Amino acid sequence: MKHLRRLFTRFHSLFTRQRDEERLREEFEEHLAMLIEDKMRSGLPYAEARRQARLSFGSLEVIKETYREQRGLPRLEAVAADVVFGWRQLRKHPVTTAAAILSLALAIGATTAAFRLVDAVLWRPLPVAEPERLSYLAQTLINREGKLEQDDSFDYPTFQRYQQAVGARADFLVVGRISRRQQVRIGMAKETETLHRQYVSGNLFEVFGLRAAHGRLFRSDEDRKPGGHPVAVLSYDYWTRRFQQDPAVLGTVITLEKHALEIIGVAPQGFIGTEPGETTDLFVPATMNVEALASPGWAWFRIWIRPSPGWGLEQIEAPLQLLHKEELQQRLRSFPAGTPQAAIDRHLSNQLHLFPAASGVSDLQRQYRQPLLILALLVVLVLLVACANVANLLMAQGATRAHEMALRVSLGASRASLVRLVLIEGTMLAGAASLLGAMLASMAVPIVIAMLRLPNDPVRLASEAGWREFLFSAALTVVVSFLFGLAPALRASASQPISALKGSNNPSSNRFRNGLVATQLAFCIFVLFLAGLFVNSFAQLQHRPLGFSPDKLLVVQLEADRPRQLPVWMQLVEHLRNRPGVESASLAGWPLLTGNRWTGPIRVPGDRLAARDPNFLQVSPDYFKTMKIRRIGGRELRLGDEAPRLNEKKEPLAGVGVVNETFARTYFNGRNPVGRVIEVTQNRDQVAPLEIVGYVQDTVYADLREPFRPTIYLPMNEREESTILVRSRENPLALAPSLREELSRAFPTFRIRNSNAQEDLIQGGMLREKLLSSISLFFAFAALLLAAVGLYGILHDSVTVQRREIGIRLALGAQAADIVREVTSDAFRMLLLGCGLGMLLGLATVRYIQSLLYGVKATDFAALLVPLLLLISVATLAALTPVLRAIQLDPAKVLREESL
Repeated sequence: MKHLRRLFTRFHSLFTRQRDEERLREEFEEHLAMLIEDKMRSGLPYAEARRQARLSFGSLEVIKETYREQRGLPRLEAVAADVVFGWRQLRKHPVTTAAAILSLALAIGATTAAFRLVDAVLWRPLPVAEPERLSYLAQTLINREGKLEQDDSFDYPTFQRYQQAVGARADFLVVGRISRRQQVRIGMAKETETLHRQYVSGNLFEVFGLRAAHGRLFRSDEDRKPGGHPVAVLSYDYWTRRFQQDPAVLGTVITLEKHALEIIGVAPQGFIGTEPGETTDLFVPATMNVEALASPGWAWFRIWIRPSPGWGLEQIEAPLQLLHKEELQQRLRSFPAGTPQAAIDRHLSNQLHLFPAASGVSDLQRQYRQPLLILALLVVLVLLVACANVANLLMAQGATRAHEMALRVSLGASRASLVRLVLIEGTMLAGAASLLGAMLASMAVPIVIAMLRLPNDPVRLASEAGWREFLFSAALTVVVSFLFGLAPALRASASQPISALKGSNNPSSNRFRNGLVATQLAFCIFVLFLAGLFVNSFAQLQHRPLGFSPDKLLVVQLEADRPRQLPVWMQLVEHLRNRPGVESASLAGWPLLTGNRWTGPIRVPGDRLAARDPNFLQVSPDYFKTMKIRRIGGRELRLGDEAPRLNEKKEPLAGVGVVNETFARTYFNGRNPVGRVIEVTQNRDQVAPLEIVGYVQDTVYADLREPFRPTIYLPMNEREESTILVRSRENPLALAPSLREELSRAFPTFRIRNSNAQEDLIQGGMLREKLLSSISLFFAFAALLLAAVGLYGILHDSVTVQRREIGIRLALGAQAADIVREVTSDAFRMLLLGCGLGMLLGLATVRYIQSLLYGVKATDFAALLVPLLLLISVATLAALTPVLRAIQLDPAKVLREESL
């Protein structure tokens, strides 16, 4: 209590200083008067008595200062005085201050924006109980290209087997992938609405420790009977947005596909699902997805696990891994004879592992994890460039304050007080830059988020600022203050009074500044190098051949009320063909470049089974005409053509198909395959013959980045879902509303799930490359600008420091070229050193980003030359003004000023 009372007294004295000073003066005067009176009683005259009293009393100012230190908070007062002095210094040099704040604000704003984005996508924990205990199950396997990849999709029967294998060791959750643009009908409304639904286990809310904001949530027993629990839970956001938090929403029926679901509750505020990048509007029991429950191979679900108390992840993973290996061996027995060893090894390389799920699991995370980490790397590099730049500016400014620092040292200032003085100035700069950077970040984050997907399907992230960003910003301000402020502070505190007053230059400080410039340029060339790779990669992907024409092509995905035969689907197609503005139309199982893929093993008579399975796609007659895919030989598919299949007695029936160029090269050495017969696996160990009746050019299939692969086009059969491809004579999106209205009127049993222009699907396939290209270009420009400012600063300072020497040399007849060489030699040596270090760093990093590049090699001559030429050009422009200033000096004027 004594210490607390003393601390309170010291703190209170900060607000009563004037009164305390008056009392202190009065008290000292009273003590001095009493001492004088004692001296006078001993017989001394007043003047002598006063003199001796003052001598015996000591220095009044020293005593007062000692008292003040015991009374107040001297360190806080010293800091306050340094803040006032720092503010005056910043106002005294407005150009330097503005340049430093703008440089730092750009870097800090980019860093803050990158943190918010990376945090929202990759790091922010789910708002559930003990998120760190959650894991998800995934297979790691070697793909056809020999690269390790992860697959976290499972079918429902697999979930049930794994759940039984683990038993009471853990809580098992099945979480469905969010279906975008799900059409529903609310209540008795005639029109459908679009929302995002997610199939989940009945125990999900219980395991997550969540309570309903209104009504109730699912019970654990509400996902056991297939189709037996037609209930649904709204998200809090959707309840607010769609129903304005109406409590009477309970009991409302939502018709989803074929099921009428009763709303029983609202999820708690803040919980928007398990997939960062998606916002769930409607939660539905997993058993209401009846079609997927008993369908092996329909990998529509993720499996989440939370260990029970006393059990570790290793104890849960072990039985799952054992069961998984048994399943792999069982599937291996069904492989046809002659399967290549490469295919067997690839199959057996599949392993099962548990991965952390505290921050959720989504396709957006997988797609953008590496690009976002690269974004973070670029941001850190730009931040370091900005800090080096500001450090150089402050050190140049510190050279003009050498006399001030020398006087402070001469008057007894400690080195710690000088370091504190300069660091406080730096902290004030960083604080102002952080405020401006926060504003820039708030504007930049929505722009970057909008670039993650197409406008008609935006990413939905919880990216609002919160305590995490506040703590990050505070820590960033402190770190940045030390990064750019420590070197100038140490340099200022090391001032020697004699050297400073003589005006001598410190070679070691010049070397340090040159080292900062070299480091700055190395980071700059590295950023330029990466930006060049990403921009070139995006350009290569934009210009890769597609094999078909996407121009004016509309993609309409439909769903029927029940499986329909091809003639029924073709009636719909014929109806659309007769619409005004429609050039042609046809059907396909799914659109190209949507990520959908169907592969299967085949056998070519007389040849071994291929290690790489070809792609399959079901299409209707006129598909190649509508897509404008060039036919090389044979014919197109016709009505009445059948795909190879098994009849009701499981006997193989022959069919026909069309193949592409890569198929012919892979299996027939490039010869025309029309008329050849191959065998297609139908049920693991059974095959059916397929006659090749057509031969077309290569096209992309699921992904723009993958090379052309062997593809077989099969005649369509009975389907419940299909895609209509409409080639229009005008803007396809302008045609979409009328087609939607016409289909709803003429074919009410068919429902449009989605419609897009094929161009949008292509652009969607390049979003990652576009994001990396755009952001890296921005950071390359920022790094170039900062490097130019840094070079200009050091050259300007070099001319200022060497002004007298340059004047003397000019007076003695030195040529302009000699002066230019003298002024720029150090800077351009640092330029060459920085370029070399930056290029080495870039070449060493390329192998970590190779998977993000398309058609680009880091060792290409252009990839190496362009960043170098760009930086050298900017450096030359930055050097132009200081060099002109140096060669235009008037020797007589300079020498006259020096003599004065």
